[in-house]
Amino acid sequence: MPEPATATPTVESLAADCAAAARELSTLSTDTKNRVLRRMADELEGSTDAILDANETDMQAGRDEGLSDALLDRLLLTPERIEKMADALRDVASFSDPVGEMSGTRKRPSGIEVAKMRIPLGVIGMIYEARPNVTADAAGLCFKAGNAVLLRGGSNAFHSNQAIAAALHRALEAEGVPPAAVTLVPTTDRAAVQEMLTLNEHLDLIIPRGGEGLIRFVDETSQIPVIKHYKGVCHLYVDRDADLDIADDLLVDGKVSRPSVCNALETLLVHEAVAEEFLPRAQRLLDEAGVELRGDERTQQLLPGVGPATEKDYAAEYLDLTLAVRVVGSDDAAMDHITEYGSNHTEVIVTDTLPTARRFVRSVDASVVLVNASSRFSDGGELGLGAEIGISTTKLHAYGPMGLEALTTEKFVVYGDGETRHPVDR
Repeated sequence: MPEPATATPTVESLAADCAAAARELSTLSTDTKNRVLRRMADELEGSTDAILDANETDMQAGRDEGLSDALLDRLLLTPERIEKMADALRDVASFSDPVGEMSGTRKRPSGIEVAKMRIPLGVIGMIYEARPNVTADAAGLCFKAGNAVLLRGGSNAFHSNQAIAAALHRALEAEGVPPAAVTLVPTTDRAAVQEMLTLNEHLDLIIPRGGEGLIRFVDETSQIPVIKHYKGVCHLYVDRDADLDIADDLLVDGKVSRPSVCNALETLLVHEAVAEEFLPRAQRLLDEAGVELRGDERTQQLLPGVGPATEKDYAAEYLDLTLAVRVVGSDDAAMDHITEYGSNHTEVIVTDTLPTARRFVRSVDASVVLVNASSRFSDGGELGLGAEIGISTTKLHAYGPMGLEALTTEKFVVYGDGETRHPVDR
């Protein structure tokens, strides 16, 4: 007789298995976690051909669907990108393990000794779109921080994600760790996302990564705490006291090096005192790179042929070779613009005046603020965190690139020697 068909597990059952695995992960030694991470990296590299085959299936479907070049770039895997994913896992293995760290130890007048211990969050629910590298990055970071992770990737990367998850599972199984520690929801049904957002008995935190529509839907629907990784409307402000050679370099690097990423520049703000000198040279550099400019009235006066920028342009995350431009009359006007249109992601000022830099850093509300450095440094690896699970634009409990420590919390630990709050009659 034929064997009965295996029922597809429900999202709730997957989350329950994930939660059970999380309890085991929380007690793993650092050596064990590092060994598993290195094996994950080896398995990814050993599965390069299978992952690339799966990715080509997704890429072809994406091309047939008419995905934008920016989305296709995010979806694309190459041998170099797979190697980078593996290297990121090895980097995570090399970092200090935050779990179990003790801090803030102090003796109280009562005689008790109070400290804090860093502990895992539990089970992280990751909801993301056409970014297959997130599957490996999130798995590695959550695992090192002692968390299990329930992954729901986008339909455009379905086959790529499955191939990556299969490699990670082989590593977990080889080291005797429950594969449910890294669980990929095996469906493209959007109802799976809605169900995930109700599973507050099993999931401790939701982290969405993707377009504005996805982030808003998750934030408005979830019954579980959400850390938003919102869009990156990143600005470069060229102050009146800017070194314009530096401004040239930061503009080109921030806009052109990889326009499809969230820390790419989307708007250029230029002080009116340097606009007449800076904007024509900026246009020449950006024209060479194929960047379309859209500007305010003053920009259009200085740069004939540039189209008008609308309110929608200033709020846009283009993720493409398009840049909005505005000439501003003061530092305050630049910061007011960022307040109105920014997304709390990454902001850059170019200035040689230290008081101006300090005021910008204090006043601008963004998770990363840079002075005379490219927006492309707004990245966990570049800031010394190793691989990141994303860039949080939510202030509770993490803000900016989220590395290992951001995937943990703290609990109080108290040591005593029989102390009581009140006298005890015997």
